[in-house]
Amino acid sequence: MLYPELLAHVRRYIKLTEQEEELLCSRMELKRFKRKEHILEPGKHCSGEYFIIKGCVRQYMVNTKLNEQVIQFGLESWWIADHESLLNYTPAKTYIQTIEATEMLLLTPKDRAYLFEHIPKLESYFLIMMQKAFVASQRRIGFIFNMSDQERYRFFIQLFPAFANRVPQYMLASYLGFTPQFMSRLRAKKVK
Repeated sequence: MLYPELLAHVRRYIKLTEQEEELLCSRMELKRFKRKEHILEPGKHCSGEYFIIKGCVRQYMVNTKLNEQVIQFGLESWWIADHESLLNYTPAKTYIQTIEATEMLLLTPKDRAYLFEHIPKLESYFLIMMQKAFVASQRRIGFIFNMSDQERYRFFIQLFPAFANRVPQYMLASYLGFTPQFMSRLRAKKVK
């Protein structure tokens, strides 16, 4: 089975032959999850990397005050995983949960190694994906340290206008680093 969403994404970065595309898709496992379903929980090993075909997910942890802290969101054509768990073969420290009913493709570490052996160009693709994720993480840290709450909110809404309506307010507030109450005031335009 071919996965056009995955292939379209890969083609943006590398060129594969038809046979390589077929091999790539043959090593991916289609997974369907209901809304609010946990894909990963702390203490369990991350099964692999997930490519989101349809839906929205979040990765989060629970801090010492028992508050959820959203680390990242994932939308269509994004990859998500607990990379520390995968890289170090350790139990996960984060949750990955669907926000909407979601379809994803799972790439296990074993299948990834197989693909790298048979399609070396895929290493370049995944290197680019990791670099893009690293840059996004650095950018987010910079925004948290260098922008006011209002600036951070406005910037995020301008960058991802449709996305802000797809996630619950308290999750977006957690991701942006402020309380749901402050988010309510921002949305009500009471904070200038």
